[in-house]
Amino acid sequence: MVYEKKTNMKNKVLIVAVHPDDETLGCGGTLLKHKANGDEIHWLICTTIDKSHNYYETREKEIEEVGKLYNFNSVHNLRLKTMQVDEYSMSELVGKISKVINEVQPNIIYLPFKGDVHSDHRKIFEASYSCTKSFRYPFIKKIYMIETLSETEFAPSTKEDSFIPNVFVDISEYFEKKIEIMKVFESEIADHPFPRSERNLRAIATFRGATCGCEYAESFMLLKEIL
Repeated sequence: MVYEKKTNMKNKVLIVAVHPDDETLGCGGTLLKHKANGDEIHWLICTTIDKSHNYYETREKEIEEVGKLYNFNSVHNLRLKTMQVDEYSMSELVGKISKVINEVQPNIIYLPFKGDVHSDHRKIFEASYSCTKSFRYPFIKKIYMIETLSETEFAPSTKEDSFIPNVFVDISEYFEKKIEIMKVFESEIADHPFPRSERNLRAIATFRGATCGCEYAESFMLLKEIL
């Protein structure tokens, strides 16, 4: 299981969201389940739209509302330029992400899938994964990659870039709230056949649920587990 109730000890979970809404698309139900089980959940948002953009204020309000709906223990925003993460050096990205990870000290961390088609996702994965070395970040015990609709399924159909889940989380009890939260990001959800449609979210959760014997599920790739 992704979340584990420990004796007299709760998990500290960090989700690295390249763009606000990635956390909901990839592991919204799992985050809600973590919270319901008494775990701490922390949100690292990596990118933002420019302040000159006419949607900037709306997006900031959406982030605030979503943060309240999840009841995150902390929210961090690197405010990197969206769609332009390639402009930052790897050392700069590692430094920014490392600072947050050291502050939160999570034992469970969720990262974007390394093969996602979006270049922002791939670079943030590389930088984030560099911040999980056990001799520098000994508190990290589990590392997962998430499945992000509109990014993961468009990765090249090669063995190296294919998302092959090996961990499934029953989110049946939390799925409707996941949809409710996703709808807060009004500009990021649209009607089918748009990838980020409610119909598609429901379809993939149903498919993953059928794989593990429940109504709705989210799936992950486990990269590392230290017992």
